[in-house]
Amino acid sequence: MKLQVTQENLSKALGSVARVASSRGTLPILSNVLVKTVDGRLSIAATNLDIAITHYIGSKVSQEGAITVPARLMQDFVGSLPSGVIELKLDDLKLHINSDKYNSVINGVSAEDYPVMPAIAEGQSWKIPGKLLKQALQQVIIAASSDEARPVLTGVYWHTHDGKLYMVATDSYRLAEKSLINMKQDVELLIPASALQDLLRIIGDYEEEVVVTHDDQQVLFQVGDVELVTRLIEGKYPDYRKLIPRSFASDAVLKRAELTNITKVSSLFARESAGSVTINLDAENQQVSIKSIASQIGENVASATATITNEGNITLNSRYILDALHALGGEDVRLAFNGKLEPCILADPKANDYLHVVMPLKS
Repeated sequence: MKLQVTQENLSKALGSVARVASSRGTLPILSNVLVKTVDGRLSIAATNLDIAITHYIGSKVSQEGAITVPARLMQDFVGSLPSGVIELKLDDLKLHINSDKYNSVINGVSAEDYPVMPAIAEGQSWKIPGKLLKQALQQVIIAASSDEARPVLTGVYWHTHDGKLYMVATDSYRLAEKSLINMKQDVELLIPASALQDLLRIIGDYEEEVVVTHDDQQVLFQVGDVELVTRLIEGKYPDYRKLIPRSFASDAVLKRAELTNITKVSSLFARESAGSVTINLDAENQQVSIKSIASQIGENVASATATITNEGNITLNSRYILDALHALGGEDVRLAFNGKLEPCILADPKANDYLHVVMPLKS
C-alpha cells in the first residue's frame, strides 16, 4: 500500500471511527482500525462486533493494500501532525507515515485477522433528511434506558403507523415520541441507543439525505462518505401508545423559558428528594407554581403566568421535566395530565410531531 492523503481528511476519518474500537474486548485486534484502499479511495474502519463505522476519504493511491493499526495511537498521532499532505506506505506489517519533517513507523497487524465488516446483501432502503434525523435523535435518545437488564428499553423503536414513520424511546419513567416522514413501506426496527449516539456525532452539520438500509438483523446508515452498521435488538417493544392519554383533566400553556427557569430553581431544593417537585395549576390566578422541599435546607415555591383551562397538581422528577423542555423546540409548552397518578404530557401546542411523557412520583 502506498498513497497520499491530507492530514485534515485522515484526522477527521479517524475521529469518526476510532471511538468504536474497543480496548476492553476479548479480541485484542478490536482496539485497532482497519486502514485499506478501496476503489482508489482510502477507507478507515473500526468495529466492536455490535457497531461498525467506515469512513471513505479521497486519496492519491499508487499501490493497493490493507493493514490494521492501534486506533488510539493512530488517531492521536495524526491529530498532532501539521496540516498538509501525509504519505502512507506499507512495508510488510509496518506502516510508514511521512509528513514534511515527521517520519514515523507504526507496527500493525495483518488485515486478514480483522473481523469481516458486516454487510446487508438484501434489504429495504429509504432516505431521510439529515437535519430532521439529527433533531429527532436529539429529542428521543434521552428517554432510552441504560439498564441492560431490559435490553428492549435500551433501544430506540422505529416503526410505521398510519403511513407515518415514528421514533420512540422509553425507560419506563418517561417516554419521547417523534413523528418523522410519510412512509408507504412497513418499518419496524429496534436500534441500540448507543449506536444512534454514534450516528448523531457522525451526522454533525450534514443536512443532505441519509440513506437507511436494513434487513431482519442489522441496519446501515450512509451519511455522505461515512457508513455505520449496527445489529438490531431482538425482542418485542411494549405497546407504548396505551400509555399516552388523548384527553386531559388538567391543562396549562405557558412560555417554555419560564417553565424551564422555575423548574431549575425548584430543582436546587429537590436534590434531597431525588429531584421530586410538585406542580400546581391554579386556574383562578392563571399561574403554574412549582414547590420543592428539602428538610435540611428549606423550601421553595416558584411561579409563572400561564393559560390554564383546568387546575390540578402532580409530582414529577425535575430532571425529567428539564430534559423534556430542552428537547422541545417551540416558544410555548403545553403541560397536561389526568390526576396526580396519571402520566403528564409535555408538548409544543403549535406542533404535533413531538411529545414527551413523564410518569408521576408518589407525593
